[in-house]
Amino acid sequence: MTYHLSKTLVLVGLMGAGKTAIGTLVAQRLGVDFVDSDEEIVRAANMSIPEIFERDGVDFFRLKETQIIERLLDAKPHVLSTGGGAFLSAHNQELIKNSGVAVWFHAELDTLWSRVKDKNTRPLLMVPNPKGKLRELYDTRNPEYAKAQVKVMAKPNQTKEAMVSRVIAALLADPNSGVTKVEEDA
Repeated sequence: MTYHLSKTLVLVGLMGAGKTAIGTLVAQRLGVDFVDSDEEIVRAANMSIPEIFERDGVDFFRLKETQIIERLLDAKPHVLSTGGGAFLSAHNQELIKNSGVAVWFHAELDTLWSRVKDKNTRPLLMVPNPKGKLRELYDTRNPEYAKAQVKVMAKPNQTKEAMVSRVIAALLADPNSGVTKVEEDA
């Protein structure tokens, strides 16, 4: 199956939702590039995200994140994975709405926790009660993520391939997603 992508797909959701792992596979299936906005920020700053948070603070990080997202939305259509806080900004939501399609990877709190609890690369979870912090993020951020045009629920024991198929089916079901099937010549 061949697909055509006319808009950048911007993956939003909490840490652990699968934006990078599934997004990479979705991009492969669609035959387009995959870009991670956090990796672009790290490359531009020449330091890790925890280092940026510690040295320059969250507000500086969010400013750079917006600048990177804006630049990436100007590129040819691709799959763009964003950090968990990127879609909280009304400005970023407007940028994405005008130049791409927001796709929310939604997962239950227990699924997210099982995926992030052993990682030390999540600055927001470097607190005395990381699971409580994740619950707080879940409760406060989900109403913003729900504004995404396309929503796909991540199931706890689902294979990556099954999730990729569900994402593509959701995109094909939305006539404004920018994803269409291309008929192969016989």
